[in-house]
Amino acid sequence: MSEKAGLYIHIPFCASRCIYCGFYSTTSLSFRERYVDALCQEMDLLPYRPEIATIYLGGGTPSQLSQPSLKRLFTYIYNVYRVDPDAEVTIECNPDDIVAGMFRGLPVNRVSMGAQTFSDDRLRFLHRRHSAAEVDRAIATLRKDGIRNISLDLMFGFPGETLDDWEADIRHALGLHPEHLSAYGLMYEEGTPLCRMLEQGKVKETDEEVSLKMYACLMDMLAEAGYEHYEISNFARLDGNAVSPWRSRHNSSYWHDVPYIGLGAGAHAYYQHTRHWNPDNIIKYMEHIEAGTLPYEEEQIDEDTHYDDIVTTALRTREGIDLSLLDEKHRRYLLKNAEDYIRRALLAIENNHLHLTREGINISNRIMSDLMDV
Repeated sequence: MSEKAGLYIHIPFCASRCIYCGFYSTTSLSFRERYVDALCQEMDLLPYRPEIATIYLGGGTPSQLSQPSLKRLFTYIYNVYRVDPDAEVTIECNPDDIVAGMFRGLPVNRVSMGAQTFSDDRLRFLHRRHSAAEVDRAIATLRKDGIRNISLDLMFGFPGETLDDWEADIRHALGLHPEHLSAYGLMYEEGTPLCRMLEQGKVKETDEEVSLKMYACLMDMLAEAGYEHYEISNFARLDGNAVSPWRSRHNSSYWHDVPYIGLGAGAHAYYQHTRHWNPDNIIKYMEHIEAGTLPYEEEQIDEDTHYDDIVTTALRTREGIDLSLLDEKHRRYLLKNAEDYIRRALLAIENNHLHLTREGINISNRIMSDLMDV
């Protein structure tokens, strides 16, 4: 039986430049078609041919691609790879891009939508194109089209946002009954317009204590509504199950050491003990592919690096790190460095898995740093 892997396709452009994400802005149809051509050529150039268990179009705005372009891309994927008949096929979408029938004839069975907030003022702050009402309309359209697996992205920690504001956003999201929710604190990534606003004193970062209260509110409200907190930033509806059937299978592969192929500018890949990454520059990426060369850089994953990867991925999940998968050297190292956190009830061991407690999640970055073999 062939190895199973995920397929991740990065579409790093959108119709307008969001001050948060800073993706490449273009409205040129010919440019997008050229990019799809390059994605197809990259598949031909890559020698790795596993069975594909999940497909994820994201990291940008795939919904900006025309239906013919999406159809051509999926047709190429299914011609090059053997795709599991039960594959999870996700596409990220802007709410205002959703129109009736847009996925007709495509294998898409999961849609991830960046709602971010249900405040039009905060959406304008982000320079997002959609309004809060368009999120509601988009979900109604997707449901009519038979999409039964919808994930919403939310964001908290906006300048001036109160705890009441955040609770209202969560209530609105829950009222839409999504199968999956992801929530992230507003980040000031270096090089983005938002970060420059912070540096210029035009916005003020949310106080850490307020952010922690917002995150606690998120956990409490979603638990009460019947969602499983299966990863630090991710929640899936339980629907009466002990483990949610709506966990993101693709993202879970990252956290559980499953190999994946990455296509496109800025895409990362991990397989055969090697990590690859393509250049962020779209033009450079396309020129390399069009010349018949793979532009990626790579690094070999040695045992220590692999251990560190497990710490920074598996520990994010509800189950945590499966101790039986570690060699004796790294298991001893992990447990020794975890002793103090276990004593302080920030880490716990259950069913031979080391996992974060609720209190430990709040300092997860510090804990991971201390457990890494660097």
